[in-house]
Amino acid sequence: MSPHLLASVRAAALAGEVPPEAPRAVIGASWARALGHGVDPDVGRHAKLLAAEEIEHRRRGSALGEVMPVLAEGLVSVADAAWHIMVVSDAEGRLLWRDGAPAVRRSADRLGFAEGASWSEEAVGTNAIGTALVTRRPLQVHSAEHFVRTHHGWTCAAAPLHDPRDGRLLGVVDVSGPASTVHPATLSLVSAVARVAEGELRSRHWAAVERLRSLAVPLLAGIGGQALVVDRNGWTAAAAGVAPAERVALPASAAAGPAWLPALGTCVLEPLPGGWLIRLGAGDRAPEATRVVVDVSGRAGWSVTVSGPAGGWSHQLSPRHAELLFVLAVHREGRSAAELAGDLFGDPSRTVTVRAEMSRLRRTLAGVLAHRPYRFAEEVEVELVRPRRALDLLPHSVAPAVLARRIPES
Repeated sequence: MSPHLLASVRAAALAGEVPPEAPRAVIGASWARALGHGVDPDVGRHAKLLAAEEIEHRRRGSALGEVMPVLAEGLVSVADAAWHIMVVSDAEGRLLWRDGAPAVRRSADRLGFAEGASWSEEAVGTNAIGTALVTRRPLQVHSAEHFVRTHHGWTCAAAPLHDPRDGRLLGVVDVSGPASTVHPATLSLVSAVARVAEGELRSRHWAAVERLRSLAVPLLAGIGGQALVVDRNGWTAAAAGVAPAERVALPASAAAGPAWLPALGTCVLEPLPGGWLIRLGAGDRAPEATRVVVDVSGRAGWSVTVSGPAGGWSHQLSPRHAELLFVLAVHREGRSAAELAGDLFGDPSRTVTVRAEMSRLRRTLAGVLAHRPYRFAEEVEVELVRPRRALDLLPHSVAPAVLARRIPES
């Protein structure tokens, strides 16, 4: 679509008129969100820049700092040659690193595209960084696809970056520059480099698990009863007297002392360098859960909280598991594997994928989820917390069951 036609499509869509051609679905949905956020389509809503001290604090606290050499090696020289810049944001859309052609950096400064700026959809509407944070998918935004008019001279290609240890969204890597220099391969390159960076984080993670295993094996040899050693994210390094699960879902704020984990029952957590020793009870399991809260209200993440006589426990959900628990919370009577495949993929034949994901969920939520059909246990009270606007329901999702309930407000 030419820049002139794109501009006409945007103008009509923002005016509530029928555009001469439909925008891409991901762009149209983002425009609708930006309108709902009250973003000014002419100049945006630029938030105050972070102070230099806060930028440095966020850099030090982010795992992205570990892979900046990988990102820079893969993208900065290419960006320089194409008169583009490479930008890396955190999960809130705050720009933490920027490198590339000096002339383009000066042009970016005039747009507020500087370190410390917020490039979330709430601040500047549709753009590759903010929209990739929402959709959790690589995205290129060209010219008038940007919500804010002053950004129409730019093209941006961005890919989200996830922490392989827990699936948490870390931020986005982006290559941006003049729209006249757009290259169709830019998005593929950015996506590939993002995967390489995630692979580097994954290698570092498994190296840390191996180091923990060297400590865990002799420790467990001297312990009677059932026990596991896991890293801080629950990945199992070693086990004694119990079949080792690949990963144990730990509470969001694990602490030393007695704990209740749905998959293991009552246990005791003891801190170790780089992880936890989990001592299991002698066959005892905690009383059954009585209440589950599925929270899909926030763009930054989704969670499930389980509580009962033994206490409470909370766990962050992956995008796919958030979709599954949302569907099951809506359909308390339960869903077959074929029905869930239709709900998630629009294809009832994709039952193998559904069963694999439900198996993982049931290991985490033992005693809470039943099967044949898949459902929440009848004795459990379920609360579903949705976003204030239906339009903001799991915005990353293209599952038919979610799209059917994501009805734009009038």
